[in-house]
Amino acid sequence: MKAPLLAALGFAIAAMAQATMALAATWDETLDKARGQTVYFNAWGGDERTNSFLTWADQEMQARYGVHVQQVKLSDTGEAVARVLAEKTAGQTKDGSGDLIWINGANFLSMKEKGLLYGPFVADLPNARYLDLTPGSAAATDFTIPTDGYEAPWRLAKFVLTVDSAREPNPPRSMVALAGWAAAHPGRFTHPTAANFMGATFLKQALVELAPDPRALALPPTDASYAAQTAPLWAWYDALRPNLWRKGTAFPENESALQKMLNDGEVDFAMAFDPAAAAAAVEKGLLPPTVRSYGMAGGSLGNMSFVAIPFDAAHREGAMVLANFLLDPATQAHAQDLRVLGAASVLDPAKLSPAEAAPFAALPSSPALPTAAELGATLPEPHPDWMVRLAADWAKRTAP
Repeated sequence: MKAPLLAALGFAIAAMAQATMALAATWDETLDKARGQTVYFNAWGGDERTNSFLTWADQEMQARYGVHVQQVKLSDTGEAVARVLAEKTAGQTKDGSGDLIWINGANFLSMKEKGLLYGPFVADLPNARYLDLTPGSAAATDFTIPTDGYEAPWRLAKFVLTVDSAREPNPPRSMVALAGWAAAHPGRFTHPTAANFMGATFLKQALVELAPDPRALALPPTDASYAAQTAPLWAWYDALRPNLWRKGTAFPENESALQKMLNDGEVDFAMAFDPAAAAAAVEKGLLPPTVRSYGMAGGSLGNMSFVAIPFDAAHREGAMVLANFLLDPATQAHAQDLRVLGAASVLDPAKLSPAEAAPFAALPSSPALPTAAELGATLPEPHPDWMVRLAADWAKRTAP
């Protein structure tokens, strides 16, 4: 019995070695083709830390691989999706305007359903070995939608509220408590417009907390399920809105505008989908050192941000090299540094060697950076269609 078992084991090891060699050879070809390419990376341009990080990534990519990274700054990811769809509608199948897109949720689902993505490509990235890609894992699921290898994660996100502890040392840690706080402090709280991702995320956090059956949120909403699950949300919001800044008749455009309002003392809270955003802002003098970020007591929405390659990308090899670079442990550690970006790593710590894990352990901290206990549990994102309907419904309800 031992001989057949040993033979089978030897065969499996040999097959794995051959697969590894084949991947290495294929990746060398990708590196060769990528050299000299310019990767047009469509990414949200509303955060200076992210913009600076991508400038650094461009410098590293040029030095290591001869690949130039040109950030195409977006105000909304839908802009890039619409461009790719227009190109496909016009019959264009190559030389597209974009090579890589920072994407999530509804936009990913739309591109996947319309055949606008290149791939699957994630298994071809050498640094994918650092990811937990088991079915249902955070790195293989985007807002309940299986990624199927059509997008690669690059940063971790989680909803947090940020409060100036000098003005409010005991902030509310649930959406119900927040409404009560706002009633006692009218005009001192607001949120970005729900046309912006951050404002829509604020509504989703409330939805997940207040929905009668949170399990229903994992499925696309029907008219009946939407009405049933959002009824408590809109009752809560109708009570909250009159107590918002300017009595809920105007809203900041985005997270950055709200952060400035907090710094100017116009409101007492900001919010982010990045637990390190406030700590990084304190480092740069954009927020007072008394601010603190925290999650909700019952858990906060969280997900990974991904990058995907359009089906007609002109420089798909360069795009793959950039996606792989973003997954390098050294890159992930640099991105997690709150003095740089403060984005939590998407890598599975169990897959890192001691040498690869060491830079993470040496990163600086800050009183404004929440601990794991202060962040609380991570709640799964609803199906993308919930955010689409919430944003549209909010627009109708708040229209003059």
